[in-house]
Amino acid sequence: MSKPVTIRDVKVILTAPEGINLVIVKIETSEPGLYGLGCATFTQRYLMVKVAIEDYLRDFLIGKDVANIEDIWQSCMVNSYWRNGPALNNALSGVDMALWDIAGKRAGMPVYDLLGGKTREAAAIYRHADGKSVGEVEENVRKFMEQGLLYIRCQMGGYGGRIHEIQTPKGALPGAYFDPNAYMRDTVRLFEHMRSKVGNEIELLHDVHERLAPIEAVRLSKNLEPYRLFFLEDALAPESVDWFRIMRAQSATPIAMGELFTHPQEWLPLITERLIDFIRCHISTIGGITPAKKLAHLCEAFGIRTAWHGPGDVSPVGHAANLHLDLSSANFGVQEWWGPTEIIYEMFPGTPELRQGYIYPSDKPGLGIDIDEALAAKYPCDNTQSIRPTGWTTARTPDGGSWRP
Repeated sequence: MSKPVTIRDVKVILTAPEGINLVIVKIETSEPGLYGLGCATFTQRYLMVKVAIEDYLRDFLIGKDVANIEDIWQSCMVNSYWRNGPALNNALSGVDMALWDIAGKRAGMPVYDLLGGKTREAAAIYRHADGKSVGEVEENVRKFMEQGLLYIRCQMGGYGGRIHEIQTPKGALPGAYFDPNAYMRDTVRLFEHMRSKVGNEIELLHDVHERLAPIEAVRLSKNLEPYRLFFLEDALAPESVDWFRIMRAQSATPIAMGELFTHPQEWLPLITERLIDFIRCHISTIGGITPAKKLAHLCEAFGIRTAWHGPGDVSPVGHAANLHLDLSSANFGVQEWWGPTEIIYEMFPGTPELRQGYIYPSDKPGLGIDIDEALAAKYPCDNTQSIRPTGWTTARTPDGGSWRP
């Protein structure tokens, strides 16, 4: 019987090549030259993830057999006793993805083959078209259409539609102010314009980002019905998911949910009661590939498709993991894509490539992606971006009240 390959060391690599704090985990093994990479990116609290890995998980993991992915996931999840939080889940994800990467490299196979093989050759993606007016949004949509995209998310003025001058009380605190009522009216007007100009051949999406009171989110969902959205994303906050029963009863607009989920009890009722149409979890925040594949299978049984979270605060390693799940899942829907810059492809060779509306994997063993650690060190993280008082996570309504971002 051959000697098992074990974990020799666990390292954390922090880098911000595009000004967004990324956390990469590197697991080195007892086999010389064999290592794996995983995404543990919790941008807003990245140092908490670093501490969780270096000061707690590292010593717990050293010496374990890299083949025991499921047991390592389960034991890491409960080792701290308290569980299902974003910092610890991201730390676990970095380990989990790195172990899947190692498993693929040892087998000489891409991870998607270990997950059951391809169900498609590439994954359809959507990108974000924003603007300060309906005309500017249309212009940006047409640019993506010229690039071959079939799915485009439309926003006007960012989350909450921050294009109006807002009268606030004297002494109101700083923040990212928005007017919920104006945002809702403008969003309906935006999609009325878009359908009249680009027709029904392109799939259009929209992200509410929790910016409305539950009853107003229901109203928006109903008002957008005539414009046949591919989906309406995060119409409600995780704390308000019971409202999906009311929304489903009153509107046929497809619903995507899950970006902020960290606990299975947040998504289980929505899936088993068929209250959503797309699951949108941030893979690293639920703990990596291991739970995500199980979640995809659960969704398949209830007719729900995947649309994993894929903005700039998912590292290229995380995007590669998303793609392996997309390719191996029969119930794949669409994949969010942020549009990497040249520095990303230089720092992370093997980053998936976009061609005519679809992203393709590198097809190398494992996740098919690597990192230039020397180059990554030249782009250090900046903790001040996590605590700036006027950032988009400090949303406020016109009267100055704090709101879900």
